[in-house]
Amino acid sequence: MVLTSVGKMVGLQKKTSGIRNICILAHVDHGKTTLADCLISSNGIISSRLAGKLRYLDSREDEQIRGITMKSSAISLHFVKGDQEYLINLIDSPGHVDFSSEVSTAVRLCDGCIIVVDAVEGVCPQTQAVLRQAWLENIRPVLVINKIDRLIVELKLTPQEAYLHLKNILEQINAVTGALFTSKVLEERAEKETESESISDTAPGDQIYDWSAGLEDTDDSHLYFSPDHGNVVFASAIDGWGFGIEHFAKLYSQKIGIKPAVLLKTLWGDYYLNTKAKKIMKGDQSKGKKPLFVQLVLDNIWSLYEAVMKRDKDKIEKIVTSLGLKIGARESRHADPKVHLNAICSQWLPISDAVLSMVCNKLPSPLDITAERVEKLMCVGARTFDSLPPETQELKSAFMKCSSEGTAPVIVFVSKMFAVDAKALPHNKPRPLTQEEIAHRRELAKRRHAEKLAANQGKELSEKPPSETSSEVTGNTGDTKGEEQQLTGQVETMTSKAVKQEADNKESFIAFARVFSGVVQRGQKIFVLGPKYDPAECLYKLSSECSATNDLPLVPHMTCCTLENLYLLMGRELEDLEEVPAGNVLGIGGLQDFVLKSATLSTSPACPPFTPLNFEATPIVRVAVEPKHPSDMPQLVRGMKLLNQADPCVQVLIQETGEHVLVTAGEVHLQRCLDDLKERFAKVQISVSAPIIPFRETITRPPKVDMVNEEIGKQQKVAVIHQTKEDQNKIPEGIQVDSDGLVTISTPNKQATLSVRAMPLPEEVTRLLEENSDLIRTMEQLNTSLNEDKKTHEINQKTLDRIKEFKQKLEQNLQGRRWRNAVDQIWSFGPRKCGPNILLYNFEGYKRSVWQCLGNAVKEVSKYRDFDNSIVSGFQLATLSGPMCEEPLMGVCFTVEKWEMNKVGEMVSTSSQDSGECDAVEHKQNEETTPTSSCTDDVCSTNEHQDSSESVPKSPEKISKHKGEVSLADCYGPFSGQLIATMKEACRYALQAKPQRLMAAMYTCEIMATAEVLGRVYAVLSKREGRVLQEEMKEGTDVFIIKAVLPVAESFGFADEIRKRTSGLASPQLVFSHWEIISSDPFWVPTTEEEYLHFGEKADSENQARKYMNAVRKRKGLYVEEKIVEHAEKQRTLSRNK
Repeated sequence: MVLTSVGKMVGLQKKTSGIRNICILAHVDHGKTTLADCLISSNGIISSRLAGKLRYLDSREDEQIRGITMKSSAISLHFVKGDQEYLINLIDSPGHVDFSSEVSTAVRLCDGCIIVVDAVEGVCPQTQAVLRQAWLENIRPVLVINKIDRLIVELKLTPQEAYLHLKNILEQINAVTGALFTSKVLEERAEKETESESISDTAPGDQIYDWSAGLEDTDDSHLYFSPDHGNVVFASAIDGWGFGIEHFAKLYSQKIGIKPAVLLKTLWGDYYLNTKAKKIMKGDQSKGKKPLFVQLVLDNIWSLYEAVMKRDKDKIEKIVTSLGLKIGARESRHADPKVHLNAICSQWLPISDAVLSMVCNKLPSPLDITAERVEKLMCVGARTFDSLPPETQELKSAFMKCSSEGTAPVIVFVSKMFAVDAKALPHNKPRPLTQEEIAHRRELAKRRHAEKLAANQGKELSEKPPSETSSEVTGNTGDTKGEEQQLTGQVETMTSKAVKQEADNKESFIAFARVFSGVVQRGQKIFVLGPKYDPAECLYKLSSECSATNDLPLVPHMTCCTLENLYLLMGRELEDLEEVPAGNVLGIGGLQDFVLKSATLSTSPACPPFTPLNFEATPIVRVAVEPKHPSDMPQLVRGMKLLNQADPCVQVLIQETGEHVLVTAGEVHLQRCLDDLKERFAKVQISVSAPIIPFRETITRPPKVDMVNEEIGKQQKVAVIHQTKEDQNKIPEGIQVDSDGLVTISTPNKQATLSVRAMPLPEEVTRLLEENSDLIRTMEQLNTSLNEDKKTHEINQKTLDRIKEFKQKLEQNLQGRRWRNAVDQIWSFGPRKCGPNILLYNFEGYKRSVWQCLGNAVKEVSKYRDFDNSIVSGFQLATLSGPMCEEPLMGVCFTVEKWEMNKVGEMVSTSSQDSGECDAVEHKQNEETTPTSSCTDDVCSTNEHQDSSESVPKSPEKISKHKGEVSLADCYGPFSGQLIATMKEACRYALQAKPQRLMAAMYTCEIMATAEVLGRVYAVLSKREGRVLQEEMKEGTDVFIIKAVLPVAESFGFADEIRKRTSGLASPQLVFSHWEIISSDPFWVPTTEEEYLHFGEKADSENQARKYMNAVRKRKGLYVEEKIVEHAEKQRTLSRNK
């Protein structure tokens, strides 16, 4: 097919009904990029012979070397079907689990997707993940079952077996879709139930739950993949063929004389052809007949493969002539039969026609966007669509119309930023010269040549000096123009060279975006809305009519920018565009200073930011990076900023220690980020630390048995002295520790005493807190705004319901005597006020709850009121870095059982309270008392600030009060600071009074391996502390699927080792799943006789938890207790060796 011009593409962009935005999703190595190659070759962008070998959309060098896609890239294709013309914006996405964030960015911009499944491997873990991502974004999938040639050539299945195998794969995929659908229906049904419950006050006995009822009523037939629906294509992308059954239905309807509609329904399924009666009958298997699909479709493909592979010339000729194909002599004589096969198949059943016509028929155009998807995109966080301002709700119609009129508001979503070499930008490319320019240059060259000849002749003729000069003068006058032009040309080329060199060193960022409404024009001014932007707050300040061109007041999370360049994305190429109408995917230049990773652009300030992207993989692998030469530090910092912008999943942090840390999703992702840093963004040599593995610290219940499974307490202790000595060392004087772990500690100035106890939280509660961290953060924000008496916008009912549900779940899980009333006594969560640890208060005279937002807020005026935030801050600090190796805590509950304050301490609190109130009275001239800030030193500073700012003379008592307060703060610093430090210490000692444990991050690991390498896979897993959860054999193959968990700490080099040991037959997929307690005690030493006999005096067998703990302590520069000399008897002095 001929190459389509850019002009043609621009014309097609205006017809919204003919646009299809699609992405290709699949597990790694299932053939996405090869399929994309076949589709691209249909547009003449690449040769059809190279399709599958070139991997055109893998434009990076490391993608070509590794053979996997790492970045999603887009290309626009033109497809003609009958008299309809379509523009297909195709996005190819990675299948490797490390790059699943790229899939999220691609899926957000599309309306439909092609799911590719390998006919041999079937549904793999990543296939399920991409189906889930497509489902979450409400986009419609179609299916391509690829690599069918492997069933013929590798597995050598008969057509009948292949049919059963394909049927099985389809069932598996539909099972995944069905599971997603069922969960959605049940969720909606549960929501309706709760709504109806709140409306109707029926007696509790009348309600009967019938969960299946909701499923039976809802129609789910359109969701499933079935060849007779036309949403399945059977293909072999490497051999260039693919078909939907409608192709064969048309073909055979003429031959057999059965209507195509009947054939469409019966070609797939248990039907067979009764040749005598020329009828299609049901129940092929019971009668032992061949199904129609095998008889009419698969048999033909199998016989073609057989003929070509066996080089049966007569049969091949017969097939080719009967199909009416023309095969070139080069292909038919080629030594590799695959080339011949490709030539026949790609003409007979071209894959591009089959796939693209399915896309155009089955996938929606941008006009068909569903109301559900629009509402989902517009509602950030816990807000419902109805709670958005009315101006914002009006934008929904603009979304639905997807109109390209001048009046429609422009709404664009940028899903990611990607870096492009500045040389690749259209305006930096050498452009072809026009005919006039060529003629003009030819004239210039001729003139120069003539002038040179004239000058030379003049020199030869004139021998006398004066005449020489005169001739030169005459020559020069004619030549000045040419020389001037030459000079200006030289100057231009020099400047352009300098500019080019600058451009070469610079990476240009292009935003990967889609227009949802309106027409985007080059040079247009537009608002950039950050993810925290709130249209409700903004519309108070601005009118909804204002545009980005006006001078506007400062609004948080909103900036204004100009769209410098618009590009048509053509794989490796970019083409300049002047304007882009709604419904198209495009690249936008000049946003790198305004957009970090993703953003919403709009001309209307009422537009809400879109919901953030759903990322499947969480970044967990950290490394510290530093330049080899310290002078290169600024380049490295700049490079890391650029890398952070260019990759949707990477995180860049600077730790307290000053290290620059890179957080990535896995090993392959880490490798790619480091390569990018070295070669593209920083362009300096860097040295990388060993991976920084995150751990968590926790406590457990005291164990019942010791290390040799003897009951504790029954055995006689041998090393009692050893033990007591350690216990004495742990706790300094001035701190009391009870037998049951209650720690009592006083502040340095002895004005307050705290008693704190630590308890392990049940696992379910820890999990619940982790899952609801966003909700806890929302609660915290609501509470702060309530405390500060801010005018909050109406708290969304849905959020309140979620908070209530969360509270109920906590109450269900915290049962028993120890947890009585615990949920109502929750003071704070930590670390960072939303972590998986809890602080409870259990002393008289104080009431403050995290559940204020539910309407039971209590205005607390007591002696504790002023200092409670200090206690909470101390708890936050303690949970952020535990005593074992300064890692965050997890699953620990601290209870403050006693908080006593001396009279002086109370006086401090009341005096600061009074001073705060006096100030408030002076400041606002009203009698209401306002709660002052939490800690006294803050109060001091605010008072001082107000002293200086107001010229009203202060009363002398007031000043003396300040002095009194400062004197109370004495040599130990402000009282609130002492409380923070004391609370932190109390929490640490309370932790150490209980059995401490480390928690390790765990990966779930899915490995597909054949039976002969199973043993080796198990060996590698057990060597790396892995634990196999299940193994199952895939039906119809000799492949086993092994599911295991593996500590992140042991996972480095795991994939490579498995590949080496199994000769490439097994490759693992690692995804972060959970935190798990390491059962061994890091501080354990043998104490009983049995333990001595079993482990020896030094307990020589390596303690895994201790090894991890010491490694972290070493990295952080903390004290590590270890022997410098391990084997003294082996040491010899150098002099002895002479």
